[in-house]
Amino acid sequence: MIDKVLAVQRMQDYISEHLGEKITLAELARAAMFSPFYSARIFKELTGLAPADYVRRLRLSKSALRLRDDNCRIISVAMDSGYESVDGYQRAFLREFGKNPAEYAGAPVPIGLFTPYGVKFRYIRKEYSMENVTSVFVQVIDKPQRKVIIKRGIKASEYWAYCQEVGCDVWGILTSMKSLCGEPVCLWLTEKQRKAGTSEYVQGVEVSEDYSGEIPEGFEVIELPAAKYLMFQGEPFKEEDYCEAIEAVQKAMNRYEPSVIGYKWDDANPRIQLEPRGERGYIELRAVNAK
Repeated sequence: MIDKVLAVQRMQDYISEHLGEKITLAELARAAMFSPFYSARIFKELTGLAPADYVRRLRLSKSALRLRDDNCRIISVAMDSGYESVDGYQRAFLREFGKNPAEYAGAPVPIGLFTPYGVKFRYIRKEYSMENVTSVFVQVIDKPQRKVIIKRGIKASEYWAYCQEVGCDVWGILTSMKSLCGEPVCLWLTEKQRKAGTSEYVQGVEVSEDYSGEIPEGFEVIELPAAKYLMFQGEPFKEEDYCEAIEAVQKAMNRYEPSVIGYKWDDANPRIQLEPRGERGYIELRAVNAK
């Protein structure tokens, strides 16, 4: 099983590195170090998509972010996404997101972007070991008064339970929305912020306090006050080591005494988790007040 996971991860990495180029099954097979037939089979087995569908959905999602953020021509986005004509790109975009790309560029709304989870992240979970703990960096940051558009779960107190309750597609919708901090967030809500029969752990996107845009179906808005946070950031890690990376930061945070820098923990504001991304290290934030 490990050999298959690593082979598919190598194909995913190759796709990520060469997304703007022509990608063939032969090239993916060389990355996987298996035959083209077997490579295609295990890729679909572990990702749920044929390689061509995976590439198509990833390119369309990247193109949607360009349309949202950049003042670019549709024809340029279409060509850069591997389409030979604007018509072909428009049809594919409409099938994927239910919106014409020109319409979306003019008035972006939340859409379900494709999130290319690495298979190592799903299938290889290492046990935590204190022997592998390295440095955790701490800094003080200020969060403004803001709204957070969230999707509540049922009983979840962590990521995997939350995905089982609401599905993993929530992240794609959140990623399509512009965030104050540049990316979606995960929150551990306080008792006051929870509703009866809903989860402590939620995913959401921070927006300005005067946000009046569209709220995706099944989501809702909560308001958070301005607050000061300590941001704990671990060192970069390999994707399969994400469990160790998370636990190392959380253990360091639990041992940390904020009074040494003149603060005390503020449990009236939610703990915040950013997406575990190996190239930057795991990041978690906990609110503080002046002592």
